[in-house]
Amino acid sequence: MTITLTHTARAVVLLASVAMIASCGLPRSGPNKREILAGSVDQKGDAFVVAVTPAVARATAVQPVFGFSDSFRNAGVVASDMISSGDTINITVYENVKDEPLLGNTGQRVSGLSEIQVDGQGFIYIPYAGRIKAAGLTPEGLRQAVTRKLEDQTPDPQVSVSRRPGEGSTVSISGQAGLNGVYPIEASTRTLGTMLAKAGGVTVDPAIAIVRVTRGRYTGKIWLNDLFENPNLDIALRAGDKIVVEKDSRKFLALGATGAQSLVPFDSETMSALEAIATVGGLSTMSADPTGVFVLRDESEAIARAVLGRSDLIGDQRIVYVLDLTEPTGLFEARDFMIRDGDTLYVTEAPFVQWQKTLGAITGTTTAATGLANTANTGG
Repeated sequence: MTITLTHTARAVVLLASVAMIASCGLPRSGPNKREILAGSVDQKGDAFVVAVTPAVARATAVQPVFGFSDSFRNAGVVASDMISSGDTINITVYENVKDEPLLGNTGQRVSGLSEIQVDGQGFIYIPYAGRIKAAGLTPEGLRQAVTRKLEDQTPDPQVSVSRRPGEGSTVSISGQAGLNGVYPIEASTRTLGTMLAKAGGVTVDPAIAIVRVTRGRYTGKIWLNDLFENPNLDIALRAGDKIVVEKDSRKFLALGATGAQSLVPFDSETMSALEAIATVGGLSTMSADPTGVFVLRDESEAIARAVLGRSDLIGDQRIVYVLDLTEPTGLFEARDFMIRDGDTLYVTEAPFVQWQKTLGAITGTTTAATGLANTANTGG
């Protein structure tokens, strides 16, 4: 005998399915909008929930500020041929005598003193002239100094001086530069920009390249693009400077109903919430709730006070910023609100998505139950 499910039986199966699904819950990408708002301080939660407005966007628009101190920017350009410790000096002396020259053999009017290295204290030694301070002089200045030392011992000496840069007048370049190494400061590479060009530029996108210069105990860093745009940042180099090219390490986390859920590096000096959404492929057209775009951040005490208008806050504060892209100015607010390093961008699912999942689960459960009943009836 064939037995079919009555309408009552179907209703019972449906109710049982709803109860089972309600008790077990459905898979989802994270909390919904209602659950996030329930975690606000006003609801006895531990985070402040703040709707993004133009005033909030201005108060939170804090980005890393780089630059060089006055000690870097006010340092003058080193003379292109300034002698430093470690340089190698070649000196040629022409003596105006026929016999018994001071430096050469009999009949030798030209004497060459080659490969003289400037010592750590900046001195060189020349026979009959003694120790001469060379560091800080140009080859012309050293030529005059040597001439003065020798002219009392040989008549009208003619002196020529040439210099080869040594390790004492070099800078090091490392990191994401085109070619890492040690480079001498020469006439064509006396500033930061020209030295980077000598090293082949950078190997990362200039929009996210940071240049750090360390000089003794002091360090300064700038965005590479700022170096191109602001000539005042093209500082003069000094022997011993350490130049490091770095890739911007800032990242934000994208979760929820976005095109991609991942840890996302910044691709420019600044990034708005709208740009961040676009970077991860936009909102999921099939599941995202455009009224539930959240930015979660641990905000500093000063900014939290400004945003919330409160003076009683102590220390960093958890703040959930809310963007409603359906508002008349929602896209403008998202464009003006800046994302910062460590932010979490979370987009909630639209309410109907969970309803669709529920219906799908119920339909599947009911179909399976009907199938089992029919199988049982057929077997009976």
